[in-house]
Amino acid sequence: MTTATASPVSSESTSDAPTVNVAAYLFVTLADLPRRREELQELTQRLDLKGTILLSEEGINLFIAGTRDAVDELLSFLRSDPLLARLTVKESFSDRQPFSRMLVKLKKEIIAFGIDEIDPRKVTAPYLPARQLKQWLDEGRPLTLLDTRNDYEVKVGTFRNSLPIGVDSFRDFPAAVRALPEELKDQPIVTFCTGGIRCEKAAPFMLSEGFREVYQLDGGILKYFEECGGDYYDGDCFVFDQRVALDPQLRETAVEQCFACLAPLTVDDQQSPQYVPGESCPHCYREVDEQQATLLALRHEQLRQATTPLPGSVPYDNFRPINVPERFAGATLIDFLTDRFPNTSRDEWLDLIVAGRVVARAAGGRPAARRRQRAQQNLATEPLDPNRIVREGERFDHLTSANVEPDVNADIRILYEDDSIVVVNKPAPLPMHACGRFNRNSLQSILDTVYAPQRLRAAHRLDAATSGVVLHSRSRSVARQVQPQFEQRRVVKIYIARVAGHPDEDEFVCDAPIAASTQPGGLRNTDQNGLHAETRFRVLQRCDDGSSLVEVRPITGRTNQIRIHLWSLGLPVCGDSYYLPDRALGTNDTPDVDAKPLCLHARSLTFEHSDTGETLTFEAPLPEWARD
Repeated sequence: MTTATASPVSSESTSDAPTVNVAAYLFVTLADLPRRREELQELTQRLDLKGTILLSEEGINLFIAGTRDAVDELLSFLRSDPLLARLTVKESFSDRQPFSRMLVKLKKEIIAFGIDEIDPRKVTAPYLPARQLKQWLDEGRPLTLLDTRNDYEVKVGTFRNSLPIGVDSFRDFPAAVRALPEELKDQPIVTFCTGGIRCEKAAPFMLSEGFREVYQLDGGILKYFEECGGDYYDGDCFVFDQRVALDPQLRETAVEQCFACLAPLTVDDQQSPQYVPGESCPHCYREVDEQQATLLALRHEQLRQATTPLPGSVPYDNFRPINVPERFAGATLIDFLTDRFPNTSRDEWLDLIVAGRVVARAAGGRPAARRRQRAQQNLATEPLDPNRIVREGERFDHLTSANVEPDVNADIRILYEDDSIVVVNKPAPLPMHACGRFNRNSLQSILDTVYAPQRLRAAHRLDAATSGVVLHSRSRSVARQVQPQFEQRRVVKIYIARVAGHPDEDEFVCDAPIAASTQPGGLRNTDQNGLHAETRFRVLQRCDDGSSLVEVRPITGRTNQIRIHLWSLGLPVCGDSYYLPDRALGTNDTPDVDAKPLCLHARSLTFEHSDTGETLTFEAPLPEWARD
């Protein structure tokens, strides 16, 4: 047996070089867009850049972030194309990567406006350099500063005495312009936005509507900040990345953004009890609260009805499918069943075969009708020969009549639900899927009943005795987007465990490899030739009773990884019936509602939403054993 060792966590080295953020656009006729997209996808992936590049027949619009060398290489590549040689950028710096992923998209417009007649490749309004605008403001020159941005951006900051156009979307700009006072058409107007791209369409549109003297601030607010600082500007500038807002020195501010309604949140907003990160803020609290509360109340009533009484407590005939893996091909039926399911003895399997409770399934057949027929005939079929040879892929059914399943904890709580995902707080003990003596008394079966005809797909698994957050996808397409995050270790999972003993270090790591296959009894163990596994631990509290509360971050996702690693370190999880103190191994891991709880709880899960790309974190309330 491999003995695992714990090593203190060392500080990860980080570069002092800041992340370079650039924004740029150019209206120019582009062709061969799929090829350009493919080239940019490959290049940005190689350079580890993140952000968004929009390509259309009318030009390019990009906002990306990465290292100095990576950004420069991308810009050099773009400018090597004669059509993009004039591409100019606005640059700022941050201490972290402000984007969660890299997207290269083909769009009809690089800035959505919806009026084909407005084409900045053909007609633009005069550009007003930032320093010239400041000079005009210093001189007190009569003009109207028109903020073309959305209302929630204006709330964060704008030029002093400017006129907000009053829209929630740039597509609403034409209608808002037509509602402006007629006398404004004879006055000098300077349009401005974040980086200048919206004004490329806003200013020419105003000229087409009869406004006689319209300018567009070259480079927008960000260029003004770069060249003139914060003179004549109040507040910060909203930006469309995780920094949320920049001050006139182009530094990230304390402004946050509400995930639910996208409203920017000042420091005062963030102090409101209605601000729940990832859920609601003072601007949308009532709407989100009422909608979610109504939906979750309905789900919890449906769950109550589906589990009262427990579905597995009503006797029923259950056919459990048994498939023959490749490694058992050529074995006898009795040897296959005994080796494949060691928790049932050889004699018990012989009795089941003789009683006709192990039956062969016809190749390609649907089992449901045959199952009902066999049950009605009271198994009036010829028993199988225990010594018959089984083939790879062959299927059998194991019948248990009048089956009654052990009790489970069915207090399932839905933490969040939308059209794509469902986040559940799984109680314990409750198996995730049908296994052993459990079929209907499982999380999957209960959720299938509540969400029918839809079938939720669990993105990961928890042991039956482990409680906490579980993410489900509501369709195959969503699952195909969510599942790779787990496979690529981009999901952050945090557990809380109560362990027997006091760790020597406050923070430590276990990287003992874990056996690829189970031992007799279904146990896994550490194995120096096994699969790579890594778990990080941080002590939260050393308790007077000799136990400790620890925060656990599994970096890999091997079966029973946390329990095995803690057990191998001599710190078994309290209440574990498999991995016992003094590195002893138990024999019973069957869920039992009357047993002491396994003190392991999936506290939180952080992942990227499949539709929005936003990073979400969900937490499950702590169980009683962890509430000290």
